[in-house]
Amino acid sequence: MSQDVTPETSPTHDEATPQSSEQPLEDRGSNRSLRPGSATFVSFITSGWGERPASSATRAPAADHTAARRSALSARFPGERLVVPAGTYKVRSNDTDYRFRPHAAFAHLTGLGMEQEPDAVLVLHPVDDGAGDDGSGHTAILYLRPLAGRDTDEFFSDSRYGEFWVGARPTLEEIETTTGIRTAHIDDLRDALAKDVGADGVQVLVVPGADESIEAVVEEIRATEQAGERDEKLAEALSELRLVKDAHEIQQMREAVDVTIDGFAKVVRALPQAVEHRRGERVIEGTFVGHARQEGNQVGYETIAAAGEHATTLHWTDNDGAVRAGELVLIDAGVEIDSLYTADVTRTLPVDGTFTEVQRRVYQAVLDAADAAFAVAVPGAKFRDIHAAAMDVIAHRLDEWGLLPVSAQEALDPENQHHRRWMVHGTSHHLGIDVHDCAQARGELYLDGVLEPGMVFTIEPGLYFKSDDLLVPAEYRGIGVRIEDDVLVTADGNENLSAALPRDPDAVEAWMADLLR
Repeated sequence: MSQDVTPETSPTHDEATPQSSEQPLEDRGSNRSLRPGSATFVSFITSGWGERPASSATRAPAADHTAARRSALSARFPGERLVVPAGTYKVRSNDTDYRFRPHAAFAHLTGLGMEQEPDAVLVLHPVDDGAGDDGSGHTAILYLRPLAGRDTDEFFSDSRYGEFWVGARPTLEEIETTTGIRTAHIDDLRDALAKDVGADGVQVLVVPGADESIEAVVEEIRATEQAGERDEKLAEALSELRLVKDAHEIQQMREAVDVTIDGFAKVVRALPQAVEHRRGERVIEGTFVGHARQEGNQVGYETIAAAGEHATTLHWTDNDGAVRAGELVLIDAGVEIDSLYTADVTRTLPVDGTFTEVQRRVYQAVLDAADAAFAVAVPGAKFRDIHAAAMDVIAHRLDEWGLLPVSAQEALDPENQHHRRWMVHGTSHHLGIDVHDCAQARGELYLDGVLEPGMVFTIEPGLYFKSDDLLVPAEYRGIGVRIEDDVLVTADGNENLSAALPRDPDAVEAWMADLLR
């Protein structure tokens, strides 16, 4: 990685200079590099540049939908100023950062995805009801750090924001064209937030946990001790706003799923290489992650590539084990596309392309549980019904195999739950711009919520028999199976968005044989 360049006023700017032990700790990272900063250098590097190309910014398709999302939010918070930060960079190690990803609420309300726009803040300013955007009670303004001039130190010296380091940032005008939202310089933010704030004035709410520096600014200016409680209501509302996806979001989900399915095909083709490698799980992970970066933004979450016994660990992400013929490999992976919408799909595959009799028995039980969940995932049902339907199948199948100490019906009693020893996780979660979307919604709208057309969630039952589980016969030990699909509730039922990826064991074997020939 390149070393950063920070201008100096010292005459010894082009030579490493011993630093005093009194140098502040936070400044010592610069000691590792030679840092040009002479007046001659600054004059030379900031001159002789041609005109920037004309802007190619166009209105993004999401902009036709984000205004309606902001209006829906506005209706829940009349007269209050709503602050939705994109967030900032997070340090990975010392002075290197993780790749930036904007906060989900910011992306949902602005349509900005990928690595756009660190430190930006969307503010919904209250106005007279009906006088705001699209007849709402708020006017939206995006506060941004704009492109710096080539005559500034930022241009060549700032490794986080400088054009020389990370490329040219968009101008305020370009962002306004893309999003359809008015823009302003980030330096204007504090005064804008403080306007009309007082004991009887505007209350300012901020999304908690998105950007500590913005939260600190809000805390300084607002006038009520109860504001923190309202912040939580804002976070809650932003989650609930995503429970039902609009047409644009549904299209984004379709694209994310389609790209993910292509990634699974690449993984199957890479299985022979995985078998040969001492850490074959990493071959699987690397294949999918590479696909995600080539065809999307990145993976939507850490890929699970769990072979053999590792498949019985629900969130196995070490992915450092061997992949062996004759065993199963559980792959839980999703591509996050540029808009940040992500798929979340799991398939459990026989490494050599053919299930054994016991593997197929366990796999079929899980598939039957998934199909039972699909059957009840219809408008008017409760979200919790999906899990109940899957668990009914799981309990009865375990009973048939003689693994339960009580009957299936007794096990299903809320006070018992013996069958959950072999499936401790839930069957579904909402999915969208976050892999566990809408997580801050109220329980009565999530777990006890009624299914509506436009909802998107997973159905993902499983069975996991650990290798040291003495309560199951030896033939089951070390087998873990999960089947996960992404589901859209429709007006008359549901649609399996990931149906193009085979689920039936015979279809899985045929699909793998075709890819591996």
